[in-house]
Amino acid sequence: MSERGSVSAQAARAAEMDAADELAGLRKQFVLDDVVYLDGNSLGALPVGVPGRVEDVVRRQWGELRIRSWEESGWWTAPERIGDRIAPLVGAAAGQIVVGDSTSVNVFKALVGAVRLAGDGRDEILVDATTFPTDGYIAASAARLTGCELRPVDPDEVPSALSSRTAAVLLNHVDYRTGRRYDLPSLTSAIHSAGALAVWDLCHSAGALPVGLDEHGVDLAVGCTYKYLNGGPGSPAYLYVRAGLQDRFDSPLPGWNSHADPFGMSPSYAPAPGALRGRVGTPDILSMLALEAALEVWDGVSIDSVRAKSLALTDFFLECVSAYVPEGRVESVTPSAHAERGSQVALRCADAGAVMKRLIDQGVVGDFRHPDILRFGFTPLYVGFAETERAARVLADILN
Repeated sequence: MSERGSVSAQAARAAEMDAADELAGLRKQFVLDDVVYLDGNSLGALPVGVPGRVEDVVRRQWGELRIRSWEESGWWTAPERIGDRIAPLVGAAAGQIVVGDSTSVNVFKALVGAVRLAGDGRDEILVDATTFPTDGYIAASAARLTGCELRPVDPDEVPSALSSRTAAVLLNHVDYRTGRRYDLPSLTSAIHSAGALAVWDLCHSAGALPVGLDEHGVDLAVGCTYKYLNGGPGSPAYLYVRAGLQDRFDSPLPGWNSHADPFGMSPSYAPAPGALRGRVGTPDILSMLALEAALEVWDGVSIDSVRAKSLALTDFFLECVSAYVPEGRVESVTPSAHAERGSQVALRCADAGAVMKRLIDQGVVGDFRHPDILRFGFTPLYVGFAETERAARVLADILN
């Protein structure tokens, strides 16, 4: 087939798939222009309901009700209330997720808390050797503070690296560079068989694919909300503490907001019951309530439907890239197997930085990771098949 014929056929297929897409109507719930936005794995698009909600929070709740809003507008209970909205998206029952602080802070809380839960005689932390750098920095600090040895290992090697010394293992559900999805159920089971605790970073999976925290017995998990959950730049992260561990979870950052009697102003600390002991200081209300408004787009949306579309989009993109781009010009480092793929496609390209700049100039927004990776994140709530085909076509034009 000629290139022109190939493009025509793929474009026709894209139109057919868009017509059959049960999630296509969700696009109108986001503020989007004519660009093909494939960077939702870094920052999700703005849901249309957020600006009005933020204006109400600022003008009425803060401007008129002022201090009364802590009770009358539900500010005080926002961390757990919004946590319960996130819970179904990661396969958790209510009462196990609290929203607040950054992902980095929550990784610290979860990892140190996990070591303390593991008990005496366990003095080793395993961490994904290819992890996002901050997770590695936090793990190293947690190891120093708890007197543990830190061992970076490849996730595939975790089962063989576990020992009676292992207290906790920190892993990423989806690799931020390659988009590879790791086997959360089997790795969690292996960690538990060794008597250690599993801590998962869900930043690149929550809102894009099923997680199953409760089903698979995950101990602790953290995640951001500004990627596939579309909470906005710097929106607060969240901490999951499995219900069966909550009465023993000892946070390394005990704050007045996690005190059993926060307004008692006691000089001694008594932790609040349940996941609330994961709170620290005063909630960041403006960004938190913007996140709450953003999560409304998920009402009635099945995460299984999102996953099915994600796989279809990434399959189609890889197919179009293969059809359009000169052979040998790019190499996919994202696994082809569905069980091993998140919701992004990463392509190795010798001049990736310059190529991504040209893509953005031509209305296809992805991002670049040093030294040679083009990343394209597919957010099924607002990305369609015609846009996916267009992105591959523009990439091919640039590389030709």
